[in-house]
Amino acid sequence: MSEAAMKYYQPRKRPNPTTQRFIFATGIECSYPTIETPNGVIRQDELEKCHHYERWREDLQLTVDLGIRFLRYGTPYYRVHTAPGKYDWAFTDEVLAEMRRLRIIPIIDLCHFGVPDWIGDFQNPDFCSHFADYARAFAERYSWVQFYTPVNEMYIAAEFSAFYGWWNERLKTHTAFVTALKHMVRANVEAMLKILEVRPDALFIQSESSEYTHPCHPDLTDEAEMLNERRFLSLDLNYGHRVSSAMYEYVRDNGMTDEEYDFFMMHNLREHCIIGNDYYAANEHLLVDETRRVYGGEIFGYYVVTKDYYTRYNLPLMCTETNKWEPDAERWMWKTWANIQRLRHDGVPVCGMTWYSLIDQVDWDTALRENNGNVNPLGLYDLDRKIRAVGVAYKNLIEQWNFTPLLPNGPLTLVGQWDIAAEQSG
Repeated sequence: MSEAAMKYYQPRKRPNPTTQRFIFATGIECSYPTIETPNGVIRQDELEKCHHYERWREDLQLTVDLGIRFLRYGTPYYRVHTAPGKYDWAFTDEVLAEMRRLRIIPIIDLCHFGVPDWIGDFQNPDFCSHFADYARAFAERYSWVQFYTPVNEMYIAAEFSAFYGWWNERLKTHTAFVTALKHMVRANVEAMLKILEVRPDALFIQSESSEYTHPCHPDLTDEAEMLNERRFLSLDLNYGHRVSSAMYEYVRDNGMTDEEYDFFMMHNLREHCIIGNDYYAANEHLLVDETRRVYGGEIFGYYVVTKDYYTRYNLPLMCTETNKWEPDAERWMWKTWANIQRLRHDGVPVCGMTWYSLIDQVDWDTALRENNGNVNPLGLYDLDRKIRAVGVAYKNLIEQWNFTPLLPNGPLTLVGQWDIAAEQSG
């Protein structure tokens, strides 16, 4: 670069110390759906499969070692909520106390693909009120926690449990899907309301899968259009965003009452919400016939799919999950970061990125449908807690870009609002 060009490109920004910085996060994989096996129904507990129950202190320290302050963390809901109004906080007390000591800011995931045995499954309408009670009890016990994902990936949980027949209730109908979805979204909204009674400044990051379906034949265009409208259903209901006429007809035909729909339209909690969108290459599908979708790979990519969600809801976004198997993980991470930067450059307020997860996962190669014990090399660390190449790359990314403002043009935010040290000194 010439001397004149070097002079022109000298940094001209003056950082404001009151501006919050971009959120670099990771997560502990905490899924726990039930599945049918030849030996009966079992629970696929990823915290157990990945040895987190024994090595949680080490896992929290590994998070700190990477320079990560924000951790998507799911407590084992099915173990904690032992009966209506009864809770076992022993494990959660220990883990959250250590997070606070290490100044890790948790994004608490209260329900991740499963419910306690005594609730049954997502077809149970009582789940909504029981879960809201749990959310309030959690917020009262850990009043210093500000960030929540009440129900993780509501759309995927409903689809896998009640439309594909893989998890939990293992049903395969549109009515079962709508029933599961409306119960999960209502539980999510009621949980947010209960948490806000305790913590009025709580922020909710709705981690939801970013889906897109591509038709493989002109005759499949209408079906693909329906699926591409249905992908928004969980967030539409959660944000009180009126669904399309076709989607309204769909939910009404499959069991949602006017009173249930009106409940969602009555609540506007958008001021407390950030869209958490999860994107993997498997989130784009090819519709090969009226009833079958197959893996599509990265066709549009993170930029295009994410822009759809921002255009619809006009809310800040956070990439709450992404990963890829070794040996392509490092390239995928940098590609995702490049897409995030371009979105921010084009005015989309993406405020965070999450590599999911901290540790390798187990049996996600079959979407947890089978209990094979297959290790999936998706983590920043392997199951022996040895850092992977993508872990080194993510640490470098954080070191290089940690000055980045929370939002593209760095608006002012409250000093210390997310500072656990300030909470502790208070």
